[in-house]
Amino acid sequence: MHDRIRGGDPEAFRCLFEEFSGLVHRHAVRVTGDRALAEDVVSLTFLEAWRLRERLRDEGESARPWVMGIAVNVLRNTTRAARRHRAAMARLPAKDTLPDFASEVVGRMADAERLAAARTALDKLRRSEREVVTLCVWSGLSYEEASQALGVPVGTVRSRLSRARDRLRRLTEEELCKDAAGSSRPRAVRAVTPGPGDTTKGWKR
Repeated sequence: MHDRIRGGDPEAFRCLFEEFSGLVHRHAVRVTGDRALAEDVVSLTFLEAWRLRERLRDEGESARPWVMGIAVNVLRNTTRAARRHRAAMARLPAKDTLPDFASEVVGRMADAERLAAARTALDKLRRSEREVVTLCVWSGLSYEEASQALGVPVGTVRSRLSRARDRLRRLTEEELCKDAAGSSRPRAVRAVTPGPGDTTKGWKR
C-alpha cells in the first residue's frame, strides 16, 4: 500500500484519506475548537500528503504517524494565521458576539466547565507541550507514533507529556478558580416599573 501511495496510485491515496481523514478532523477540532477550520485542515493535510507522498516511509504498518505529522505542521500554520486574524478583528469596533463552536464540540462531555478550563489552560502551554498532549491524549497516538509524527526521540515525547500534564492540571485548576470567583460577583441592579397586575418590585442584588 505504501508503495502504491508513493507511486501516486489514486485508489491507494483514497484509501489513505478514508482511513485517516476522520482522525485528522477530530484532532483539528480539539486543537482549534472550530469545525469549519478543522475541515480546512483536513483538506490542506491531504493536499500536502499528496505532494509529499514520495517521503512516506515504511516504519511500521500504519501511515498514521506520517499523516498526523503533516497535520501538526498544517495546524501550526493555520493557528498562527488564526491568531493574526483574531488580533485584527479585535481592533475593529465591537459587534454582537457570535456563538462559539467550542460549545458544540464539548456539548457531549460530562464536565463541560472543566473541559473549557482545560482548553484555556492548554493554550498557555508551550507549543511543543500542546502537541504531545493533543496527539497522545486526545488523538490516541502511542509514544512511538507521536515521536515519528513530531520528528523527536521517544524519550522527548515522554518527558514533554509528563511535564505538560503537570502544568495542564495546575493551570486548569487556576482557570476553574477564576471562573468560580467571577460567578460569585454580584450582578448590576436594574430597576423595573411594574405593569398592571405585575407584583414584581424590581431586580435585587
